[in-house]
Amino acid sequence: MGDLLLVRHGETEWSMSGQHTSWSDIPLTENGRAQARAVAPLLGKYRVDAAFTSPRVRARETAELAGFAGARVDPDLSEWDYGAYEGVTTVEIHRSRPNWFLFTDGVAPGPAEHPGETPSEVGERADRMLAKVDAALANTEGSVVLFAHGHFLRVLTARRLGFPPAAGAHFQLATGTVSRLSYEHGRPVLATWNVRP
Repeated sequence: MGDLLLVRHGETEWSMSGQHTSWSDIPLTENGRAQARAVAPLLGKYRVDAAFTSPRVRARETAELAGFAGARVDPDLSEWDYGAYEGVTTVEIHRSRPNWFLFTDGVAPGPAEHPGETPSEVGERADRMLAKVDAALANTEGSVVLFAHGHFLRVLTARRLGFPPAAGAHFQLATGTVSRLSYEHGRPVLATWNVRP
């Protein structure tokens, strides 16, 4: 079975400022575009037979600049729905909730179209995405690459390794990086993590 390659999108203005960004379509910065282009040689080391991307412009542009313009858009790769915390930094949240922690506490409810997600809801979405990945891997000897977002990919990694969604807190992930989940003796393993070009 091939590997699962994870690419966090390139830098945006909000990723630089620490603002939580889920559904807001914040574009890549010039540095973010350079990060996306620099990912291409890292992915070029693998035979990639399937590519999926979040519907958000920052992920789709990262996929395109990395050489995967034909990546299949899948809403299950969207970032954690931050509800009322969209566009808000952790520092700002801590002013009213000093002990708040995303991976265990979730978010405050947002508007009807973006009510927010609990850690378990994000985990369920990650499990659905992993089922699609496994279906793609079953039909190829190559790898699958996902272009998505920091918090979601951290939860997806935790789920792939058999941990609860909250364990995603232990996998720090920078913009414009490639990580690889593989298998050893039939068990999922973290092979490389947070690799920058």
